[in-house]
Order: sequence, then structure tokens, then C-alpha cells
Amino acid sequence: MSDTTQSTHTSAAGRSGNPLWSSRLAFILAATGSAVGLGNIWKFPYITGENGGGAFVLVYLLCIALVGLPILIAEVMLGRRGRRSPIQTMTQLARQDGRSPRWALVGWSGVIAGYLILSFYSVIGGWSLAYVGKAASGDFAGASSDTIGTMFGGLLSNPGTLMLWHSLFMLIVLAIVIRGLKSGMEKAINLLMPLLFLLLLVMVGYAMSTSGFSQAVSFLFQPDFSKLTTEAVLTALGHAFFTLSLASGAMMAYGSFLPKEYSLVSTAATIAIVDTVVALLAGLAIFPLVFANGLEPAAGPGLIFQTLPLAFSNMAFGTLFGTLFFALLLIAAITSAISMLEPAVEWLEEKKGIGRLKGALLAGGSVWLLGITTVLSFNHWSDLHPLAFLPAFEGKTFFDIFDYLTANIMLPLGGLFMVLYAGWCMKPQALAQALALPESPVFNGLRFVMRFVAPLLVVVVFVNQLF
Repeated sequence: MSDTTQSTHTSAAGRSGNPLWSSRLAFILAATGSAVGLGNIWKFPYITGENGGGAFVLVYLLCIALVGLPILIAEVMLGRRGRRSPIQTMTQLARQDGRSPRWALVGWSGVIAGYLILSFYSVIGGWSLAYVGKAASGDFAGASSDTIGTMFGGLLSNPGTLMLWHSLFMLIVLAIVIRGLKSGMEKAINLLMPLLFLLLLVMVGYAMSTSGFSQAVSFLFQPDFSKLTTEAVLTALGHAFFTLSLASGAMMAYGSFLPKEYSLVSTAATIAIVDTVVALLAGLAIFPLVFANGLEPAAGPGLIFQTLPLAFSNMAFGTLFGTLFFALLLIAAITSAISMLEPAVEWLEEKKGIGRLKGALLAGGSVWLLGITTVLSFNHWSDLHPLAFLPAFEGKTFFDIFDYLTANIMLPLGGLFMVLYAGWCMKPQALAQALALPESPVFNGLRFVMRFVAPLLVVVVFVNQLF
């Protein structure tokens, strides 16, 4: 029986007899691949630079432990209990636990959020794909700041070029998802994730040879609490939530393939640790180049696509290391994109009876079409603000709307309700059994965090970002 056939769901039988991850390592690599994305390589370094370095990093690590990990455990646990797509999982669990069928909205929110995120994530992933070619062809060599700025501006202003890279990126993701769990996602991730770690270590190794490495270590790991603001704390809390790919349906979908014999808590902790280490290594790879070249660590979102190419233009072997860096960024984007498309494909398979090939083409094709609105948001539609009549969306393009809606509303609410379901809707005995933890001080502590600490902190982030 083909993997494509095996991976087809049936709403009646769940995933009984269908393939699971071949090993705990395969799941960890897949889930880490989902978590390790543009947020780690692109966003974490620049928000660290904007918020003063070491003190921000310390608060971020605390937030991972208090918010990110409990929600990750809850989401993977729900996925493993349900063994179906996020929508069907929440429908079934609510019925099984005697709860309102409205809990299915949590699954719907995750799938739709992942779908919307992928529509613009694919465009940004296309930038990474384009910059691999630019770096490999030596476009950065000896280039001035103005030249590199013009290069990035030229990419954004050309809808045809953006469409090309957006389309190529989605084709890569589709080619992997179409092949199913064993032949597609697991094989691709088993190749891409070790390659990502290798490239990251090579970049860190090179950074250690530069004059800016000791300054970068001090910047990242010597806290200066005078630079820590309330806004920085909230930014750290928000990023800890989003960096683990929570509430987009991805972790619930991947958890549905996790065999029961694997420890859920230790596996989730490993994912959170590896994801955090990757973010810190990205900082150690990037900031030495920034400091060695006298550039600004608080350069904001342009740090990767405008500031770093300038560093590569002035360094020895800049063409080689520039190519390696953007290949690293591309791999991180692909592994995350796979996990965002999978929940929608699963739902089409099990609920509509559509085969994986057709389901992937339907879901991926509609994501690609929606992505055109993001492509045009950077050029022809840059002055189009379709929801300007709503104060929260005033001045926002389609891209800004999708980003704001998912990051500020859908993901926080989705994560909040997942951890509330685990902490409040499941009986202690059922939760202990699902987590494979005996009722002990460790279990009681985790349940307390799920019931009170994580929800409270998520509400703080949600209210702050909304208002």
C-alpha cells in the first residue's frame, strides 16, 4: 500500500492502522522543523537587537518555560489523543469529554491561522530563495549599502519577480506534502534538519573567527537590566509563544502521528530546548558579523535582507558564507511551511474523502492564490487598505492584515483555549493518563501552570497586542 493511500484519514476510524512517525527522533526533527523557521533565524536576532540583548534573552528563556512549553505539551497531547486533523480532533475530544461541540472552533482557528500565515510566509520564503541565488552569484561582493538597499527594494517593487519566487517556494512545499508522512515529510525533514544544524554550526564557527564574536557573546549573555522595558518583556513573552509554532494546527497535526509509547513531556521539552538553542545560535552567527562590520544590531526587520548582505559584501569568503546563510534561512522556511499546509490537507482527506494528491493541490493552490494579495501588498496595492474603516486595521495592507489577525488575535486565542481545555476541561486522571505522568508533584505543578500561569500570561500578551 502506498504511503499516500496509508495517510488517508477516515472520520469514523481516525488513524488506526495508518502510519506514525518511525521514531521519537523523527517526530522531534519534524516538530523542531515546524518550530524553527523565519522566527528563529530572521525575527529573533532583530528583536533581540532592538530590545537590548542579554536581559531580553533571559526574559525570553523564562517565557519559553512558563508559556511556550505548557502550551506545546497541551497541543501535542490533544493531537495524540484525537489522532485526526485539528478540527476533527477537537470535535471528537469535546464529545468524548462531555464538553460543548463549540470546542471544535479551536481546531478551525488553528487550521485557518496556519492557512493565512502560509499565504504570506510563502512570499517571505521566496525572498530567501531569491537571496540564495543572489549570494551564490556574487551580487553582494563589494556592494555598497545603497546598492544592497536598492537590490531589496527592487525585489519588493517587482510583482512578477515576487510571484516567481512565491510560486517556486510553494511548489517545493507541495512536492513534499503530496508524498505523505513517510515518503514526503519524514524523508525531507530527516535530510533538511541535520543540514540546517550543520549550516548553522558552520556559520557560528566562522563568526567565532571574526573580531566581533566576544562583543556578540557579551551582547547576548550579559544582561543589562537598565535596557529592559515593559514593552521588551511583552515582546519576549509574545515571541516565546509564536516561535514554537503554537496554535496554528501544526503541532496538533504532528502530535496525531506520535506513538503512545513516547514520553510526551520529555519530547516536548526537547523540542522547546532545541528551538531555543537554534535561536541563540542564530544570534551567535549573526551578531559577530554585525559588530565586526560596525553595523547596527537594532536594524529591525531589515537585519537579514539588508544589513547582513552588507556584512557579506565586506568579508573574506563572503560569497560562500552568504550563500550558506540564505540556504539556512530557506531550509528553516520550508520545514515550517510543510507543517502549516499539513492540517488543511488532513482535514480535506478525512472530512471530504479527497485523496492526498488532490487535497494538497487544492489546499496549496488556494494558499498560493491568497499569497498574491501579499505579493501585491509590497507594490501595486501598497496604498490599498481594505479594512481601513476598522481602527485596528487602519493603514494596513492585505499582508499587514493577515499578519496582525493571525499573530495578535488567532494564535494567542487558539493557544489560550488549548491550554484551558487541557487544564480545566480534562479530568486530572485523564490528563495524567494522556501525558503518561503519574499524579505527582511534577504533574500537579504542570497542571497548575496549564490552569493558571500560562493562560494569565497569554491574556497579558493578547490584551497588550490588541490594544
